[in-house]
Amino acid sequence: MQLNPMIETDGTAPRRAGIGLRPEHFRDFVDSVPPVGFVEAHSENYFGAGGKPRHFLAAARRHCPLSLHGVGLSIGSTDPLSEAHLFSLAELVDAFEPFLVSDHLSWSSVDGTYANDLLPLPYTEEALSHVLARVQRVQDHLRRRILLENVSSYFEYANSCIPEAEFLAEVARRSGCGLLLDINNVHVSAFNHGFDATRYLQAIPPAAVCEIHLAGHTCKTFDDGAQMLIDTHSAPVADPVWALYGLALQRFGAVPTLIEWDADLPPLSVLCGEAAQADRLMEPIRARAA
Repeated sequence: MQLNPMIETDGTAPRRAGIGLRPEHFRDFVDSVPPVGFVEAHSENYFGAGGKPRHFLAAARRHCPLSLHGVGLSIGSTDPLSEAHLFSLAELVDAFEPFLVSDHLSWSSVDGTYANDLLPLPYTEEALSHVLARVQRVQDHLRRRILLENVSSYFEYANSCIPEAEFLAEVARRSGCGLLLDINNVHVSAFNHGFDATRYLQAIPPAAVCEIHLAGHTCKTFDDGAQMLIDTHSAPVADPVWALYGLALQRFGAVPTLIEWDADLPPLSVLCGEAAQADRLMEPIRARAA
């Protein structure tokens, strides 16, 4: 594949905001080439050789840097890591040379049966050792560093003994992996479980954060009046998430920031508008670091 010579392929990350590349926007993106910092694609959607998805991914990659974001590693599961998944991911990485490769700190399968969700881990010493071994295996297979994303959660385990942010920090410190910090997920989980989102950010080591995600959520109200936030990726970034993002920029600097929108997709221009807002908030941080 012929890459745009202006695109860095040595792992240098664009300190800009990008958008998720979705099939509904393939043609519009390639025809208009919007001025976004990068695009991010869900890895598993491009595991097959050839075809329309890879055609448009290659076209987008010629125009701007690419981040690959997976949902299928199930890094926290006790099931064996899928050799087929690792092989396909490695082939995709070699073919498209993304500047970042990421997945989630979660589990999705038991005895080969998969849940259609990214489930949180119990934050224990045993789980930590398990995750560290599996991260090392993935990084050895890909011959590169991966990022792990914090997931939103709606329940907590009674036997968790390590705060989530500290667990993430320790995974990064001991495995050498990076972190993809999802600010919307921090806000959603903080609301649902009653912890302080700003203290969560303070527990994350700045050097470990290599990408940030922003997304929309919805609020579910129960019959008794109780409320829960649901990470739906189906709405604009909410004001409290933008405010938390501002605090994250102060702590972590201008790192690549993605606008995630996966359901009830708006026109491409709306996604680009959200990315432009993130860029405006990032600009003073970039200027200060220059």
